[in-house]
This record gives sequence, structure tokens and C-alpha cells, in this order.
Amino acid sequence: MVLFPKAAGEFIVKHAKYLKINNAGIDKLCRAILEGLMTKEISVDNFSQHEFHPKPSDPNCLNWMFLIDTLNFCFWTPGDATKWKVQGQTGYFALCAAINRAMKAGEDITNPKFYGKLDVEGLERILKADDGQTKAPLIENRVKCLKEVSEKLLQKYNGNFENCIKQCEKSAQKLLQLIVEEFPCFRDEAVFEGERVGIYKRAQILIGDIWACFRGQGLGEFTDINTITMFADYRVPQVLVHFGALEYGDELMDSLKCNEILENGTAKEVEIRGASIYIVEELKERVLAQIREQKLNISTQNVNSVLLDHFLWDYRRRHADELEYIPFHKTYSVYY
Repeated sequence: MVLFPKAAGEFIVKHAKYLKINNAGIDKLCRAILEGLMTKEISVDNFSQHEFHPKPSDPNCLNWMFLIDTLNFCFWTPGDATKWKVQGQTGYFALCAAINRAMKAGEDITNPKFYGKLDVEGLERILKADDGQTKAPLIENRVKCLKEVSEKLLQKYNGNFENCIKQCEKSAQKLLQLIVEEFPCFRDEAVFEGERVGIYKRAQILIGDIWACFRGQGLGEFTDINTITMFADYRVPQVLVHFGALEYGDELMDSLKCNEILENGTAKEVEIRGASIYIVEELKERVLAQIREQKLNISTQNVNSVLLDHFLWDYRRRHADELEYIPFHKTYSVYY
């Protein structure tokens, strides 16, 4: 049996040895979230308004999102190494820019028949950096992921991710289960204190992207979207520590400061990711309680862990220099 993300987060925090949760910090974050909701900085409308994201009317929209989230992992750069950049973007947005560039050039990149045949050289061409030299990290792993998902999509879903969504009857949890069962590269699990815990960052962000892109309507309507948790990565914890909601113990902080590589699935790494899930779930409940108690004119459609994660991730990008004093954990992994 696997504990799915919300239960996994609770279990991990209950048994954590390397960090702790601070309620005062969660309350401080709650105030920032409420302000973001009031100013519409946090809104389901923001996803499709971004220049790199597709519109629901785009015929390749769903296959684009599936492809992007298949490749959406491990963009951090060690030390002073040159960052991989495409059209001046780094990380996730560099990936979006590279895929969009390929589409504009006439590449059938969102078709699993096409990307399933890519080798390392072919994918390096698609992901070519602005400087023509810097390589995207873990390129061999990315090729392997593409082959894996392509094979399953073509074999069972007529080469179209939309068929996976339709099979799940507007249930985010059914789709989550389908994704992690059918596509092993999305099966982000670990054994922690004798329990198998599912963190499922990429699987959940895929569902969150579909919901946000379609604004919770049509193929993006999930009646249980509130059961999706945040997307536990290596950057959002910096924001949680900055606000005081998450506190690292001395041993963990020393490991991070000396740039120790935390192996995927080890206790320190799992605790950071599990605590992130727990805090955002707690934050969501406190925000909803404040809206009810203060009778605030805020749509509860905009209060879920998908949009709270968007806010936290964007906050880190906007305040990158300010947050550099907090080290992020470094893990080589296909899961985030």
C-alpha cells in the first residue's frame, strides 16, 4: 500500500528528525496568500495568460502539457557551472521555450511517434541552448522517459493523452492513479520509516496544469481538484523557510550548506518534500478558514494547493537573490 501525497506528508512530518514545522510561519504565509488572492495575483486565470503556455483551444494543448511534464525535472546547476538557457530562460521556462521553438520550426514534437524515436543527439538538438554548447541536465534520462511514455500512449491510448483524461471521469485522483501506474517515470515514491510514501510531484503538476489551463472547465474539470497537493520540489522549500513555516535542524542545514548531494529517497530529502506538502495543506485550510471567518470576497475556486504552489514557486523566482541565503537541497532525480 502506498500513502498518497496528503497522507504521506502527514506521516513524514510526524516522524521527521531533521526539521520542524512552525505555526507562526504558516500564519505569516497565510497573510501573504490572502493578500495575493485579494489582488488577483493568485488566480486560475494566470496559467493560460503566460506567453509560454498553450491556450485550451490549441489542438496540441494536452499533448504539449504531457510532454512538458514528462521532461520537467532536475534543472539545477552545480556550483558555478553555466546554466542551460533557451531564449534567455532557465529551468522549466527554458524547456517550454525549446519545445515551442521546435513546434514553430515544424517539428512534430508533441506526437509520441516522433519523440519516442528521439535519441540523445536528437533531443539535444531540440533542447539546444542559446550558447550552442550547454547541455540540459540528465539528457539520457530524459530520452528514456520519452521512450517509456511514448510506448504506453501508442500502445494503449491511441497516441493521445486526452484519452487518459477522459477515462478518469473528471476525477483528479483517478487520473493521478492512472498516471503513476501507467507511466513509471512519474512514480515518485520512497520508503520512509517503513511506509511507502507517494510524493508524485510531476504527476500532480500535470493534473494541476490541465486544471489551470482549462480554468477548471471542460477537459480540465476535476470535481476533486482540492485533493491534489503542492508539487514538492527543491525550490519551494526555500520560500517556506524564508517565511519561517519550515525550520531545518542543524544537521540538515549543514548538509545543505556544504552542497551535499541528497540521494533521492533518503530521509533528509524525503522529509523536506513531505514537510512542504504538509505545510501547504495546512496553509490551504487556514486560508479557507480566514475567508469564512472574515467573510472575504474571495472565490474559493482560487484556494487550492495547485494555485498556492504557483504563488510560492513564482515568489521564489521573483525574490531569487533575496532567498539565496537559504540553501536548496540538491538531488539528481527524474521525479522533480
